[in-house]
Amino acid sequence: MTIYAIRRILQTIPILFIISIMLFFLVRSAPGGPLTSARRNPNVTKEQIEALEEKLGLNDPLPVQYGRWMGALLAGDLGESIKFRRPVNDMIAERIPNTLLLVGVSFLITLLVAIPIGVLSARRPYSAFDYSMTTITFIGQSIPVYWLGLGLIVIFYVTIKNPLTGEPFLPVGGMNTQGKSGDLPDLLWHLVLPVTALSLGWIAWYSRFLRSSMMDVLHEDYVRTAKAKGASENAVYYRHALRNAILPLVTLIALDLPSLFAGALFVETIFSWPGMGRLFWDAAKGRDYPVLLGVVMITAVLIIVCNILADLAYGWLNPQVKYE
Repeated sequence: MTIYAIRRILQTIPILFIISIMLFFLVRSAPGGPLTSARRNPNVTKEQIEALEEKLGLNDPLPVQYGRWMGALLAGDLGESIKFRRPVNDMIAERIPNTLLLVGVSFLITLLVAIPIGVLSARRPYSAFDYSMTTITFIGQSIPVYWLGLGLIVIFYVTIKNPLTGEPFLPVGGMNTQGKSGDLPDLLWHLVLPVTALSLGWIAWYSRFLRSSMMDVLHEDYVRTAKAKGASENAVYYRHALRNAILPLVTLIALDLPSLFAGALFVETIFSWPGMGRLFWDAAKGRDYPVLLGVVMITAVLIIVCNILADLAYGWLNPQVKYE
């Protein structure tokens, strides 16, 4: 497994190189630029704008700009924000733990809820519970994450109030109440709505997928053999069936990781969560090229790492999987 992991890591190098080329030229070919607001300012002269373009290297050919950016990237330097005049490394270092916290908690909640629902639906197919979960999951899959986020704000912030204080029932902005930075209960309270908005659709999707996978596995010979040997019902479902039925779900999760991070962008924007998605959105509005490229490259690395971990998880879930 170690050799396989090293080989997979080495395979990511050309992938990241191709991604960097595509992202750089796509971002730089977008209309407008970081000096658009300056050009619209009547107090800024044409000479000043030209001096800024020269200072920032925006007049150089795109291949030259890419070479300069890639050289700095290989040295671990993501550049300096054009808008905030701060190192992009520092800005991302401040935001990435917040995004990982949001995505990680959402992912954990998704699995903790989706797996039991999927297993119970497979154990009692076409029962009242199964039909109820089917209806709820179809609704959950059909609601876009941004619409769900806005709906949660209307319900739990605008409509429902705390009966004791008259304040909104749940907070909808930031990570902490002012003056309570570092307060864990307050942080968890602020996570409720963003995590709900981000995880509800994935809970619906994964629970239905696992239900179908479980029902296929339950007809396999080794499951019938386990029942014939007198294994308990829980052992049959959780030790034998679930361990094999969850393998396709691992693949699905690895493929869905980009969508999960994309959903975090909408959630962070709607709930003012100070993470990578919110940073990307602010940079996109200002055409802050170094920040945009830094955020996307770091996100690409995170997704590739998660895919490698998903592949390695196969060996843990199924010892018969070989990595030659």
